[in-house]
Amino acid sequence: MNASKRHQIFSRLRDDNPNPTTELEYRNPFELLVAVTLSAQATDVGVNKATRRLFPVANTPEAILALGVDGLKEYIKTIGLYNSKAENIIKACRILVERHNSQVPETREALEALPGVGRKTANVVLNTAFGQPTMAVDTHIFRVSNRTGIAPGKTVLEVEKKLLRFIPREFLKDAHHWLILHGRYICVARRPRCGACLIEDLCEYKQKSEL
Repeated sequence: MNASKRHQIFSRLRDDNPNPTTELEYRNPFELLVAVTLSAQATDVGVNKATRRLFPVANTPEAILALGVDGLKEYIKTIGLYNSKAENIIKACRILVERHNSQVPETREALEALPGVGRKTANVVLNTAFGQPTMAVDTHIFRVSNRTGIAPGKTVLEVEKKLLRFIPREFLKDAHHWLILHGRYICVARRPRCGACLIEDLCEYKQKSEL
């Protein structure tokens, strides 16, 4: 795929949705960090149901520490892997209090040093909470990047690096959200809804469907 096509793709995505954001519900960087940590192998809908109960009670590192692991589990037990997630969030909260004055750090290194926070989670927080032009490649973005030809790659990291290199800078801040939403609702895994796709004529996927 050439640069002109990529520019047209992201121009259309921007025109269709000028101010995209995550579907996770949050009001500050700490809530976002917790929500993204909970979202691993879980749906945003499921995470939002849990955090709607949790955040009114505890939405600071100190308040979640006060709940303790068992107390936190009561709020998130509807989410997959909630036992390990609760333990990681409690450990992360302790580090935030002790090393970061209870604030979510704005660097990848500091974020990835938190238990339960990998590269993808760090990228989401850096991009969504702090406006940094990062690219959190989840299953949706990996699929869309390969299927369309925007940034094909065999690994998540390869796709991430290509996206950062190929996407025009004017679109980088919001590209993560556009690609996730496109993969979640249009370029779905089993059978893409090509008939409803606003970039169908630019996409290089060979087996387009009529849906």
